[in-house]
Amino acid sequence: MLTTRRFTKIVVFFLLFWSSTTFAQTKYQKDFSAFWTDINTHYAYLDQQAINWEKVREIYEPKTEKITTDEEFIRFLETVLNELYNGHSSLNSNLMSSNRLIPSGSDVYIEKVGNKYVIKDIRKGFGAELSGLKTGMEVKLYNGKPVEEQLKKFLPKFTDTPNQKMVQYALNMLFAGTHDTKREITAMVNGKETKFYPVTYGNRDELLYSKALNDNTAYIKINNSLGNNNLIAAFDKTLDSLFEYKNLIIDLTETPGGGNSTVARSIMGRFITELLPYQVHEFDEKAYQTKRHWVEYVPPRKDTYTGKVYVLVGRWTGSMGEGMAVGFDGMKRAKIIGTEMAGLIGAISNFQLPETKIGFQFPTERLYHINGTPREDFVPEIRTQNSEDTLQKAKEIR
Repeated sequence: MLTTRRFTKIVVFFLLFWSSTTFAQTKYQKDFSAFWTDINTHYAYLDQQAINWEKVREIYEPKTEKITTDEEFIRFLETVLNELYNGHSSLNSNLMSSNRLIPSGSDVYIEKVGNKYVIKDIRKGFGAELSGLKTGMEVKLYNGKPVEEQLKKFLPKFTDTPNQKMVQYALNMLFAGTHDTKREITAMVNGKETKFYPVTYGNRDELLYSKALNDNTAYIKINNSLGNNNLIAAFDKTLDSLFEYKNLIIDLTETPGGGNSTVARSIMGRFITELLPYQVHEFDEKAYQTKRHWVEYVPPRKDTYTGKVYVLVGRWTGSMGEGMAVGFDGMKRAKIIGTEMAGLIGAISNFQLPETKIGFQFPTERLYHINGTPREDFVPEIRTQNSEDTLQKAKEIR
C-alpha cells in the first residue's frame, strides 16, 4: 500500500527530474528549437522545395548539446540554413569564416555539365573577370581541391539524392568563398591547368550610371541600389534628361542585393499612365488551413516616358530586381532581355532568437508574375547565354 510519505517522495522525485531536464537546456538548445519552429511555421516554400523539415530537426537537434559559444552556434545555424538551399535565407550575424552571401557576394556562375564544372557567366567588373577567368572554361579545382568533394558542405542533409537546384546552390556558395580566405580557381586553358586568383571587390558607390548608346537609344544602369530611397530622385532626374530618346534600356544586371518595393514602384510608375498590377503575393495561414492572396499595383507617377523600354537582367539580378523585371513584363511595358535571374524566392521577414538575440531572415510570402508564374521561374522574352551576350543584344537596339 502506498503511504502518503512514500507518495510525496515519488512526486518530489519526478518534480526534481522534470526540473533538471527542463532547466538543463542550454540557450543554444532553446534557440535552435525557436529557430526550427519559426521556419516550420512561417517559411513559405517547404512544400514547393520538398524540404523534409522534420528530418532536419532529427539531424541537427542532437548536435546542439555540444555547442558552448555563440561563434559555434552561428556556424551551426549557417549549416542548418543550407537545408533551405536558396540565397534568400540568412543570418544577420556572421563571422570572418562565414560564407559570402549569394548572389551579392559571388562573381562567377559555374554549372555542372555532365561530370565537368563549366563557367557559364561572369560578373562584369568583379574579381573573377579581372583575374582572367572567362566563360566556357572548365574548372578543375577550387583552392587546390576537387570541386565535387567540397560541395558536400553545402548540400542539404535531409536527402541522399540532391536535385539540380541543390547542386547549383552548393556551387554558388563554394565559389563565392568565405570572408577570410583568398580564392584560387584552377581552370583549363589551352589544355593545361592554370591558376587564377580572383580578388573580391565591393559594389560601386554611385546609385546609377547613364549614357547614350546611339542617336535613338539611352541606357541607365542601376548599381545595386534598389534599397536606397535616394535612387528615386536620382532616377527621376536622369530619366527626365532622356525623354528625347525613343528607346530606353534599364540595366538591372547589377542588383543582387535586393531592395524595397517603394523604390521599385516609383521607378516603374514613370512608364505607365494608369494603375496596373505588377506582382502577386501569397502566404499561408497554417493555423486556419487557408491562405492570404493579393495583387500589388503600381500607380503612375510624374511625367510618363512613352518610348520603347528594354530591361536587362541576369544571374546577379536578385529579389527586388527580379520583382521589377516581372512587373515590367506583366504590365507589358518592357521587353526583358537576359539569362535566367538569381532565383531568390519570395518576400522575406525578419526574426530574432530569444536567448542569443541572433537575427535571421527567410521568405514568408510566395511571389508570382501576374500571370501566375512563380517569380523564380520567370524566363526573359529575349534569352541570352551570359552577361556579354546580354550587353551585345542591348547594343543592337536602334
